[in-house]
Amino acid sequence: MNTSASSAPAAALPLVQHDSWLAPYEPQLLARQARLQQRLAELTAQYGSLAKFATAHQRLGLNYDGRRRGYWFREWAPAATYLSLIGDFNGWDRGATPLQKGADGVWEVFLADKDYAGRLVHGSRYKVHVANDVRGQDRLPATLRRAVQDEHTKDFAGQVWRPETPFAWTDQKFRIQNYVREPFIYEAHVGMATEEHRLGTYREFADHVLPRIQALGYNCIQLMAIMEHPYYGSFGYHVANFFAASSRFGTPEDLKHLINEAHNRGLAVLLDVVHSHAVKNEAEGLADFDGSGGQYFHEGARGNHPGWDSKLFDYSKPEVQQFLLSNLRYWLEEFHFDGFRFDGVTSMLYHHHGEGVAFGSYDQYFGPDVDEDAVLYLQLATTLIHEMKRGALLIAEDMSGMPGLCRPIAEGGIGFDYRLGMGIPDYWIKLLKHQRDEDWNLGELWYTLTNRRAGEKTVAYAESHDQALVGDKTLAHWLLDAAIYAHMHKDDPSPVVARGLALHKLIRLLTLSLGGEAYLTFIGNEFGHPEWVDFPRAGNEWSYQHARRQWSLADNPDLQFQYLQAFDKALVTMARQRRLLAAAPARKLNEDATNQVLIFERGGLIFIFNFHVTASIPDYRFFVPQPGRYRVVLSSDAADFGGFSRVDDTLTYETFREDDVDKLSLYVTSRTALVLAKG
Repeated sequence: MNTSASSAPAAALPLVQHDSWLAPYEPQLLARQARLQQRLAELTAQYGSLAKFATAHQRLGLNYDGRRRGYWFREWAPAATYLSLIGDFNGWDRGATPLQKGADGVWEVFLADKDYAGRLVHGSRYKVHVANDVRGQDRLPATLRRAVQDEHTKDFAGQVWRPETPFAWTDQKFRIQNYVREPFIYEAHVGMATEEHRLGTYREFADHVLPRIQALGYNCIQLMAIMEHPYYGSFGYHVANFFAASSRFGTPEDLKHLINEAHNRGLAVLLDVVHSHAVKNEAEGLADFDGSGGQYFHEGARGNHPGWDSKLFDYSKPEVQQFLLSNLRYWLEEFHFDGFRFDGVTSMLYHHHGEGVAFGSYDQYFGPDVDEDAVLYLQLATTLIHEMKRGALLIAEDMSGMPGLCRPIAEGGIGFDYRLGMGIPDYWIKLLKHQRDEDWNLGELWYTLTNRRAGEKTVAYAESHDQALVGDKTLAHWLLDAAIYAHMHKDDPSPVVARGLALHKLIRLLTLSLGGEAYLTFIGNEFGHPEWVDFPRAGNEWSYQHARRQWSLADNPDLQFQYLQAFDKALVTMARQRRLLAAAPARKLNEDATNQVLIFERGGLIFIFNFHVTASIPDYRFFVPQPGRYRVVLSSDAADFGGFSRVDDTLTYETFREDDVDKLSLYVTSRTALVLAKG
């Protein structure tokens, strides 16, 4: 028998070794790896490296050439028959500044300073006229860096942005890995971050909201709606101009100031990036740019998202890969973002976009419904980002559970660092809507919060922007209902508010301690913001009433919102100091359906939850894995958190032997959570 090494079967991919159910699909995983390596080899041969490939923005659009002293303008429009640059510099004359077409479908023109220095200046407005045999349209360039809207006509135009003095960064010492060992993410929207009935600005966010985030203990900010979008009410998810920071909140320098200040406060900043689809508007966006019906997007029905009324990228095209990868490099380099939360990854991964599909079989992750071009693009994206910025954080919004999505590519994965635990907030809302407190099933609750793919890190959250949108309600609103307006004074004995505050605290602590390896909250939810989010629109008479954050509620010493905020700070601080999210998954110690008590251990801490509506149990005895003395490090029933101080958190609890195991005895009060630590 030949026993040479060459005849031995190849070792399984680490991803398959970790999950034996993947063994039948290892050929597909290896094929994905091979396809990526082939594409990287092609790009290296043609461009020198993946990073150099991701430089479309340095060539396309309007870029100043200091050597030749003038602006180059270039646009990829292979099916067009005529392009011209128009703007206030040439009287918007479509015949004045024509472009010449290259063999690669890229049109170009050079505008020398000697001819345009006094006309094409910082602040000038411009567009590109694109024509084919059927029609001509004035469009916004694809790699436009800044789009501004006319107050009167509401029309968007490009704006030359070349200030005399470049922004001076002072964040050179900031390193993500030094400040973010485990991500505690504060999801935020700049425009709605002021209490006034208007748009908030980047500067105001930096001055007023960053200190709040830092004081609460969060170490990451996830910014929504930064990429320019024509309709404010889309929450930033119908992007038109992928390289433009939204001008409605200020200038590019203002956004840089925000990020620079965040870094100087030890806060990483993630961009909510939308590469899953694009706005279908032709006046502002990329749809039918060169008149071919496709170009950046799939042609025909495949190019339209059935549920989002938007356009779908064709990830198979090299030019689309280059456009999107360059977009990622641009945000990392130009604005110093520390990573991305990729929106709509499920929609990208599957031809059916996850619409009406329940994922229950591994076949669904490797069958014909998977868009392998999108898989390749995401692998290229994660490879590029991790090459460009050491320690960059990548979060995938995926509800399908694609195996390996958040594992390194070398192991057979796609390369993200974290996935969003999207089932957790859905579960909490379902529970509050459809079940009485008395009927909560602790086993189901434990399963939902701990059921995640082993080895792939999860961002746990009780609610995000999705739960705050108009038509839904936040957890605080579900719990408190009308009492959130009428009974929040600290001296009001409302039983509705007492229940709501207690459960709000228990839900957040349980989510953080059980649900994952990172944690997220949405702006204002840390203090139980009383209202949903509804941006100005025709249906609400363009009101900002629900597109703002009422910070004064949390800061008012006479209102009980302060207690929820204080508890949020305490639980985040406790989890960070104890490195809770770096610990192995929790181990259940006790599940008592009769008394509605759930006890578990994680990271050396003992978590005790009593969900019972009325029963407070003296001398409640339970097993602990380590003997010794324990003390309370967090009690949801503390007076500082709006509780009733029924548990003396100054006591030390010592284990005793009973039934041949080490046990503790505590007074476990109703609707209370306690966290114990040794020492």
